[in-house]
Amino acid sequence: LSIIIPVYNEINTIEKVLYKVDSVELNSYDKQVILVDDFSSDGTREYLINLKRLRNDYTIIFQNKNIGKGKAIRTALKHVKGEYTIIQDADLEYDPKEINLLMEPILKNEANVVYSSRFSGGKPHRVIYFWHSIANKYLTFLSNIFTGLNLTDIESGYKLFETKIINSIKLKENGFGFEPEVTAKISKIPNIKIYEVGISYYGRTYDEGKKINLKDAFIAVYCIVKYNFFD
Repeated sequence: LSIIIPVYNEINTIEKVLYKVDSVELNSYDKQVILVDDFSSDGTREYLINLKRLRNDYTIIFQNKNIGKGKAIRTALKHVKGEYTIIQDADLEYDPKEINLLMEPILKNEANVVYSSRFSGGKPHRVIYFWHSIANKYLTFLSNIFTGLNLTDIESGYKLFETKIINSIKLKENGFGFEPEVTAKISKIPNIKIYEVGISYYGRTYDEGKKINLKDAFIAVYCIVKYNFFD
């Protein structure tokens, strides 16, 4: 399992995230950890530069300018060696120990792609930002209309792919538009098996470092239309 961790200005959480990722015991799979620093300016970059000297088992890549999550993921995919690939955010909103929840449909040979959902299942989630949840549900609903899927949370950061699947599509979005883009494109793959698994959500506030904003919601709408109809 290749674990891609896009990183931008996460000095307060990156060490904890990596500790948790290292602590996860995967059933029947080895781990490859790939970090891509998106030109952090808060000390994260320096931390990772030092870490690269100490940890030969990590693949650590540095972007030469701040571009966005989508570009960081595309950069990391060039270095993926695992049969499966998962996206792990560096902000601790998602608990790495729940990677095994997403792996369950894979281990049963039921899925090619597994999405996480903060809105299904009985896991705990932090209660913040009413309008964010409304926007996310609207975007998911709009995406489902065009893709024909019945997902509940297309914007959730945890997504697990059979590596040959995600490498078979040409990704273009540099920022958070990655989420609706990849959803639109995998939905067009014949006979693909997509599962969804409920996860915990330890959301954070803007004061705590949250980055997605209202502008990203409008970009998501644009991407939903663009990649379902014109790309």
